Amino acid sequence: MAIETIQFDPSPARLADLKQRVANAHLPHDYANADWSYGMNGEVLRELLDYWRDGYDWESQHKAINSFCHHRVEIDGVPVHFMREPGRGPAPMPIILSHGWPWSFWDLHRVIRPLADPASYGGDPADAFEVIVPSMPGFGLSTPLTKTGVNFWSTADLWHKLMTQVLGFTRYAAQGGDWGALTTTQLGHKYADELFGIHISTVAPLTLFNHERPWDITAGTLAPEGLSGSERQAFLDWQTRIAAHVCVQVLDPQTLAYALHDSPVGLLAWLVERRYSWGDCREGLYAAFDKDFLITSAMIYWLTDSFVTSARFYAEAARNLWQPSHSLSPMIQAPTGISAFTHDGTTGLGTGMDGIFNLVFERRHDRGGHFAPIEVPDTIVEDVRAMFRPMRL
Repeated sequence: MAIETIQFDPSPARLADLKQRVANAHLPHDYANADWSYGMNGEVLRELLDYWRDGYDWESQHKAINSFCHHRVEIDGVPVHFMREPGRGPAPMPIILSHGWPWSFWDLHRVIRPLADPASYGGDPADAFEVIVPSMPGFGLSTPLTKTGVNFWSTADLWHKLMTQVLGFTRYAAQGGDWGALTTTQLGHKYADELFGIHISTVAPLTLFNHERPWDITAGTLAPEGLSGSERQAFLDWQTRIAAHVCVQVLDPQTLAYALHDSPVGLLAWLVERRYSWGDCREGLYAAFDKDFLITSAMIYWLTDSFVTSARFYAEAARNLWQPSHSLSPMIQAPTGISAFTHDGTTGLGTGMDGIFNLVFERRHDRGGHFAPIEVPDTIVEDVRAMFRPMRL
């Protein structure tokens, strides 16, 4: 498992082809969709495409990405890309940060250096972490993935080998959101004795796909009896926000991929619509995500040909169901911290999970949504510092 130092350097030919495809975009008519109820808003997409063509500076984004130290290693036949930022403090704690979909490693770039070097960002050097940020298998630079059966719980095994066998840490912390939260939760279940603890910004059961309708993330749940009109509508709205992409990416990820691998514009629309639906976009899309970030995220997917394998992550979770590693209670033995965001569009997945975690830290925030490390990085940094501070004593 030799470690290779790499940079993200897409070929000039791929960049030129991308530029031409964006310039030649052919968009469908969009009407009566100001509220995004039919999907991606056409006016917003045109604005993003205009910026992609005429205002976006790839070179500055490329330079920012490569300002971090990138590495790659193969573990159990799976290519694993990771960023590593050395801690600057008296005793940095190793921590692995895991992203989800439609995230990439770039969703975490605003929290990496504040966690690694708190003194340079107004913090206490005693809170320093040695920060490891991998790309999930089949995402970004953890490609090409050609092995089936790789999902959130098998990724936990890869991450544990990365941290202990490849990087040599005897104990470490873990943090994640979305798929990264499920992987982190599995670490806390299976490898609790070798963790300081876990911190998650998405709460979901490890059994999320263990039912006869795995393409329906709600498992066919109907609105409970006795809800008021507004409560019932909120419940249905929640189901609407999380249903569409899960269904197609569980059942037909390859079919969808043929379209989105051929059209960067279609890819951008598919990714951005999820950002809008799940992020804290009460003040608009750009209040939560700037244009440079949205386009760079799409470029990472496009330039690494990773949409297809990122989408298959859903299918593999449904085809390879989670099984417990022990029968201890609570199920997640590792000390657990949760940062909950009121305006996370996926909130509701963690219903009925009381008593599952060894909960030692919990905070609720009114600002920020599903993509908290990029939306409200200072909040995640402060919560992670606070969660693990007592464990350094």
